[in-house]
Amino acid sequence: MPAALVDLFVPCFVDQLFPDTAMNMVKVLESVGCQVNYNPAQTCCGQPAYNAGYRQESQQVAEKFLTDFAGPAERYVVGPSASCVGMVRNHYGELLADSPRCNEFPALQRRVFEFTEFLVGVLGVTSIPKAQLAGKYTYHDSCSALRECHIREEPRQLLDAVTGLERLEMAETETCCGFGGTFAVKFEPISVAMAQQKVEHALATGAQYVVSTDTSCLMHLDAYIRKEKLPLRTLHVADVLASGW
Repeated sequence: MPAALVDLFVPCFVDQLFPDTAMNMVKVLESVGCQVNYNPAQTCCGQPAYNAGYRQESQQVAEKFLTDFAGPAERYVVGPSASCVGMVRNHYGELLADSPRCNEFPALQRRVFEFTEFLVGVLGVTSIPKAQLAGKYTYHDSCSALRECHIREEPRQLLDAVTGLERLEMAETETCCGFGGTFAVKFEPISVAMAQQKVEHALATGAQYVVSTDTSCLMHLDAYIRKEKLPLRTLHVADVLASGW
């Protein structure tokens, strides 16, 4: 079976703040036989501008994305962020509706996947045999993964197969963590209270790790955890799957 061709989609958030997560994603993808390519010309998916109401500017970013990730149907675009993948898949159609390049989008839309849904849903990979991490984890369903990309079981399948790791589901796992991009800035008290609630639910399980598909959620939760000096660590799914080998 020929290697799956993957164009790495590294969101600006991951590129600037969590580059190790991107490298761990590459490590895992290559371990299951993918041929991974990275285009250094890629930039933001446009989500911050889009959410802030800058339609024309975000349309320009979307058009650049079309250029940066142009390719044949058998070449996948895979990213470690359900938030950014959801932006591309679910909102570019609207953004590009009046663009002369609108006809290019459907083909791209079919090729874009979040990391765990690509492993499980496209490649049929439900475990990384070499992955090892001792301890107990609880899983946070990010709003984007759950509601925009309909991802729930895929990351759990992969994590449950990690040697030494045990899952403990927290209460209200599907409730928002409070980040929401600029929401955390505009409505700080509400955002912090939501993070507190999420962290308290995680602590109540007795888990040592909070794991998710989105580094943005994890950063928000980690800030509260560090401020309160709590015995909890946040990890992206890719970081867990790349552990121990």
